[in-house]
Amino acid sequence: MPARHPFSYAVVRVVPRVEREEFINAGVVVFCDACDFLAAQMALDEERLLALAPSADVTLIRRHLEAIPLVCAGDATAGAIASLSLRERWQWLVAPRSTILQLSAAHTGLCEEPQVELDRLATLLIHWR
Repeated sequence: MPARHPFSYAVVRVVPRVEREEFINAGVVVFCDACDFLAAQMALDEERLLALAPSADVTLIRRHLEAIPLVCAGDATAGAIASLSLRERWQWLVAPRSTILQLSAAHTGLCEEPQVELDRLATLLIHWR
Protein backbone atom coordinates (compact mmCIF):
# COMPACT_ATOMS: atom_id res chain seq x y z
CA MET A 1 0.00 0.00 0.00
CA PRO A 2 1.44 3.42 -0.93
CA ALA A 3 2.43 5.71 1.93
CA ARG A 4 0.06 8.53 2.80
CA HIS A 5 1.57 11.83 3.88
CA PRO A 6 0.04 14.69 5.84
CA PHE A 7 -0.38 17.85 3.80
CA SER A 8 -1.86 21.31 4.18
CA TYR A 9 -3.54 23.52 1.65
CA ALA A 10 -4.99 27.00 1.43
CA VAL A 11 -7.20 28.69 -1.14
CA VAL A 12 -5.94 31.93 -2.69
CA ARG A 13 -8.72 34.49 -2.73
CA VAL A 14 -9.03 37.80 -4.55
CA VAL A 15 -10.76 40.26 -2.23
CA PRO A 16 -11.16 43.44 -4.30
CA ARG A 17 -12.89 45.41 -1.55
CA VAL A 18 -11.62 44.18 1.79
CA GLU A 19 -14.30 46.05 3.74
CA ARG A 20 -17.05 44.06 1.95
CA GLU A 21 -15.35 40.68 2.51
CA GLU A 22 -16.48 39.44 -0.92
CA PHE A 23 -14.02 37.25 -2.77
CA ILE A 24 -13.45 34.83 -5.61
CA ASN A 25 -11.15 31.82 -5.48
CA ALA A 26 -8.15 32.27 -7.73
CA GLY A 27 -5.67 29.63 -6.65
CA VAL A 28 -4.62 26.81 -4.37
CA VAL A 29 -1.35 26.27 -2.49
CA VAL A 30 -0.34 22.81 -1.21
CA PHE A 31 2.42 22.12 1.33
CA CYS A 32 3.66 18.61 2.17
CA ASP A 33 6.70 18.70 4.46
CA ALA A 34 7.29 14.93 4.25
CA CYS A 35 7.65 15.19 0.45
CA ASP A 36 9.50 18.54 0.39
CA PHE A 37 6.61 19.92 -1.65
CA LEU A 38 5.26 23.45 -1.88
CA ALA A 39 3.43 24.43 -5.05
CA ALA A 40 0.52 26.49 -6.27
CA GLN A 41 -1.88 26.69 -9.17
CA MET A 42 -3.56 29.95 -10.12
CA ALA A 43 -6.52 30.69 -12.39
CA LEU A 44 -8.15 34.10 -12.34
CA ASP A 45 -11.68 34.27 -13.73
CA GLU A 46 -11.56 37.87 -14.97
CA GLU A 47 -15.25 37.92 -15.87
CA ARG A 48 -16.29 36.98 -12.32
CA LEU A 49 -13.78 39.43 -10.84
CA LEU A 50 -15.08 42.31 -12.93
CA ALA A 51 -18.69 41.40 -12.10
CA LEU A 52 -17.74 41.67 -8.43
CA ALA A 53 -15.52 44.74 -8.79
CA PRO A 54 -15.79 46.52 -12.16
CA SER A 55 -12.87 48.84 -11.38
CA ALA A 56 -10.47 46.06 -10.30
CA ASP A 57 -6.94 46.36 -11.68
CA VAL A 58 -6.80 42.94 -13.37
CA THR A 59 -3.22 43.41 -14.57
CA LEU A 60 -1.96 44.16 -11.06
CA ILE A 61 -3.93 41.28 -9.55
CA ARG A 62 -2.57 38.87 -12.17
CA ARG A 63 0.98 40.01 -11.46
CA HIS A 64 0.54 39.34 -7.74
CA LEU A 65 -1.07 35.95 -8.39
CA GLU A 66 1.83 34.98 -10.67
CA ALA A 67 4.27 35.68 -7.82
CA ILE A 68 2.76 33.01 -5.55
CA PRO A 69 4.02 29.97 -7.54
CA LEU A 70 7.42 31.67 -7.75
CA VAL A 71 7.54 32.04 -3.96
CA CYS A 72 6.54 28.38 -3.62
CA ALA A 73 9.32 27.31 -5.99
CA GLY A 74 11.94 29.42 -4.23
CA ASP A 75 12.54 31.36 -7.46
CA ALA A 76 14.98 34.22 -6.87
CA THR A 77 12.79 36.57 -8.93
CA ALA A 78 10.21 36.36 -6.12
CA GLY A 79 12.49 38.37 -3.83
CA ALA A 80 13.97 37.66 -0.41
CA ILE A 81 11.03 35.51 0.70
CA ALA A 82 12.06 32.90 -1.89
CA SER A 83 15.30 32.24 0.00
CA LEU A 84 13.46 31.03 3.11
CA SER A 85 12.93 27.34 3.86
CA LEU A 86 9.91 25.55 2.43
CA ARG A 87 8.09 25.65 5.79
CA GLU A 88 8.89 29.36 6.28
CA ARG A 89 7.59 30.19 2.79
CA TRP A 90 4.37 28.26 3.54
CA GLN A 91 3.95 30.09 6.85
CA TRP A 92 4.56 33.45 5.15
CA LEU A 93 1.99 32.65 2.47
CA VAL A 94 -0.76 31.67 4.92
CA ALA A 95 -0.11 34.50 7.39
CA PRO A 96 -3.28 36.59 7.83
CA ARG A 97 -3.36 39.85 5.88
CA SER A 98 -5.88 42.47 4.85
CA THR A 99 -4.95 42.94 1.22
CA ILE A 100 -6.53 42.25 -2.15
CA LEU A 101 -4.97 38.74 -2.12
CA GLN A 102 -5.64 36.59 0.92
CA LEU A 103 -5.18 32.92 1.65
CA SER A 104 -7.83 30.96 3.49
CA ALA A 105 -7.11 29.24 6.76
CA ALA A 106 -4.92 26.18 6.25
CA HIS A 107 -6.76 22.88 5.83
CA THR A 108 -5.13 19.47 6.31
CA GLY A 109 -5.42 15.97 4.95
CA LEU A 110 -3.51 12.89 3.84
CA CYS A 111 -2.29 12.20 0.33
CA GLU A 112 -0.12 9.76 -1.54
CA GLU A 113 1.19 12.32 -4.03
CA PRO A 114 1.00 16.07 -3.30
CA GLN A 115 1.02 17.10 -6.98
CA VAL A 116 -2.02 14.91 -7.63
CA GLU A 117 -3.72 16.47 -4.60
CA LEU A 118 -2.89 19.98 -5.87
CA ASP A 119 -4.40 19.13 -9.26
CA ARG A 120 -7.52 17.69 -7.60
CA LEU A 121 -7.99 20.72 -5.33
CA ALA A 122 -7.42 23.15 -8.20
CA THR A 123 -10.09 21.39 -10.26
CA LEU A 124 -12.50 21.38 -7.33
CA LEU A 125 -11.92 24.94 -6.11
CA ILE A 126 -10.78 27.11 -9.03
CA HIS A 127 -11.38 25.28 -12.34
CA TRP A 128 -14.92 24.23 -11.47
CA ARG A 129 -16.64 25.55 -14.60
